[in-house]
Amino acid sequence: MHKAVLSWVVPDSPGMELAQRLSVKHCLSAGLQPKERALTRTQQLGLLPPELGENEVLLSTRKARATRRNQLDVPYGDGEGEKMDIYFPDEDSKAFPLFLFFHGGYWQSGSKDDSAFMVTPLTAQGVVVVIVAYDIAPKGALDRMVDQVTRSVVFLQRRYPSNEEDAQRNSPQRRLEVAPPTPVGPACPVVVVVGQHDSPEFHRQSREFYETLHRVGLKASLQELPDVDHFDIVENLTREDHALTQIILKTIFPTL
Repeated sequence: MHKAVLSWVVPDSPGMELAQRLSVKHCLSAGLQPKERALTRTQQLGLLPPELGENEVLLSTRKARATRRNQLDVPYGDGEGEKMDIYFPDEDSKAFPLFLFFHGGYWQSGSKDDSAFMVTPLTAQGVVVVIVAYDIAPKGALDRMVDQVTRSVVFLQRRYPSNEEDAQRNSPQRRLEVAPPTPVGPACPVVVVVGQHDSPEFHRQSREFYETLHRVGLKASLQELPDVDHFDIVENLTREDHALTQIILKTIFPTL
């Protein structure tokens, strides 16, 4: 059985909205960039016109889908867009941690099919990686996206519970029912990560989120990664030696 749920949340995704409503077992968050730059970078990533060519992110995703053990398009709900891709390490085990990725795209673009670029370095270290799809705009409104993200986490907790007590204690639905939110059981670490070259506004948002976590009694830290922005910080997850990849692995495996 899987021993932990580790969630990577991109701030311009419903995962970030969900993270602000409940405490996830491990939640890493990066800062944002202005929308105009995001659209330019989205084009560079190949998420808009395909004629813009290949890039490392898409190539790494394609490699992961072709070479890593996986289950693609696993439904977590009845909706057409309610699917996830699950990637497994080579060696089978009942004690793998889970890493969830909710893609960004300003709620209007992006896809799980383009977002498996961190799979190879993480599965190589024994981590199961799950890429979650949700209905982007205009089909999906923000409330719907947050609901889908919540149900995807519940689905995984039921599919891979470490035990029934853990699954119940960490149920997003149960946490949403708690007002104000209070930690249940031992405090879990929450790492808020922002890029050095993110805008001042998003540095402010990251710090406020970190301070809010402290106020509700959660164990949290705030880290600024040098020489990266909102896009580099994610794109570089293709590399095992990337600072954020190492933060993720050390959060999962503290003795690494």
